[in-house]
Amino acid sequence: MRRSQRRLLGLAIGVPATVCALAALYSAGMSYLEGEPRTFWQSLEWAAETVTSTGYGADAQWRHPAMIAFVVLVQFAGVLLVFLVVPLVLIPFIEERFEGRLATALPRLSDHVVIYGYGAAVSGLVDTLIESRIPLLVLEEDAARARRMLDRGIDVVHVSIEDDVPDLSGLPAARALVLNGPDHNNAVLALAAREAGFDGPIVALVESPQRRNPMRLAGATAAFTPPHVLAAAIAAKASPLINPRVAGAHSLGKHLDIAELRVHDDSPLAGATLAQARIRERTGATIIGQWVGGELSQQPAPDAPIPPGTILVAAGSRDSLARLADITRPMTRHGHLIVAGGGTVGSKVAQFLSDAGETVRVIDDRERPGVDVVGEPLDPETLRRAGIGSARAVILALENDAATLFAAAVVRDLAPEVAIVASVDRAANVARIHRAGADFSLSIAQVTGQLLMHHVLGEQSIALEPRLKVVKLAPGELVGTNPASARVRQRTGCSIVAVERGDDVIVELDGAFAFEPADAVYVCGTTDALARYFDEFPGARATG
Repeated sequence: MRRSQRRLLGLAIGVPATVCALAALYSAGMSYLEGEPRTFWQSLEWAAETVTSTGYGADAQWRHPAMIAFVVLVQFAGVLLVFLVVPLVLIPFIEERFEGRLATALPRLSDHVVIYGYGAAVSGLVDTLIESRIPLLVLEEDAARARRMLDRGIDVVHVSIEDDVPDLSGLPAARALVLNGPDHNNAVLALAAREAGFDGPIVALVESPQRRNPMRLAGATAAFTPPHVLAAAIAAKASPLINPRVAGAHSLGKHLDIAELRVHDDSPLAGATLAQARIRERTGATIIGQWVGGELSQQPAPDAPIPPGTILVAAGSRDSLARLADITRPMTRHGHLIVAGGGTVGSKVAQFLSDAGETVRVIDDRERPGVDVVGEPLDPETLRRAGIGSARAVILALENDAATLFAAAVVRDLAPEVAIVASVDRAANVARIHRAGADFSLSIAQVTGQLLMHHVLGEQSIALEPRLKVVKLAPGELVGTNPASARVRQRTGCSIVAVERGDDVIVELDGAFAFEPADAVYVCGTTDALARYFDEFPGARATG
């Protein structure tokens, strides 16, 4: 029963009971205080007239002070009752009559991705599924959140796993099941899904790594802890001992990397345009994006300037990116690392870095194990005590994005050349934090989104930010053609950044180059551009 229905039922029972109780009190008062007895029905009439504020009939004057006080009290209570009943009971009840009802049973499924529990960890996957027009169904416990998702056009079923597991008989027709609720509810759904005959992938996001094996025993095909995965990605971003490639590079396939490299003030690229810099001719790397002032310019024009502080997003072989790193020098390779924030993500980042042999100093406002400097991470004096002047990089792992943004500005003011790696809660805040001074950032939506897309969709991709991706594809209809003659950029808005042929990666695609059936093509573009690419070249497919 809904809350408004319970309130209405309480009103239907409570009002008559209250009126009868007031009638009994009035009858007793008139008999003992006024000396003018009233029958129960006469007293009931007085109580109804008073509570509803309609006025009096025969009884309008009283002499005893206690009786007068009682009548006045009931009069005020009657007026207040009217003003309380309307907003607390009647309006919510009427609103529920007119608003759409949430589904409580699974609809007919057909290759859907079913997600239990919406949150930041699955928001990236949800956005990708919507953009890719892959059927999606969300099982949500919170009614308000479910209605917001319904307003976005997302199919949603309101469930309460602890009260009753929904009928999952139609689940075998789904593509995958993603579990993002409390661990005990995730386990219940995993077991119920297997009992219903679902044999597809079940990916569970667990609160503690110790629960991964029990979750797999319950039926999950994969289980991981998002904050720890984010911490590992941030540690790899900050330390060449963990990830010996160019700082900021992500591995995509065996030979091609994507890198984000900051242009320092003394870089020969600072102040030049992309055409003047001749980056591809000098290094072999291709610039596919450019962060300026926190904004990502996708496929920047040749006359786009490269001001100091710009973060270039480049694609190429590891050798070509290493040559580009010599020009940009994104991160110094000497000095200790500072981790600001000793919470779940920060402490795990520090652990990964220490295990790799890095010298780490952890700042937190509370004294606890693993904290080296106790103090407010946003306080310049605290950062100085942590040795920010000689630090190689500062990792921001604070409690919220607002604190991270301000900390990035404080660190950049204190140490203009230090590299700043930020942990971001929401991918939508990445641009703001870059603008505040961060060089590199990762959000939990990005990291878990990539893992979920791999497990759920089998997609091998790296999301540079919510709108730009590089994917590895088979050539399809491009076999026998040249990138220029195929007019890929003009037809789709995507760029071919490299071609993997055997053990070689070809980044110089001249006029004599032609695609071969065994090639692996690295294509860069926005989600919409990639959709147009698949429309233009339907034979293209993801390849490992």
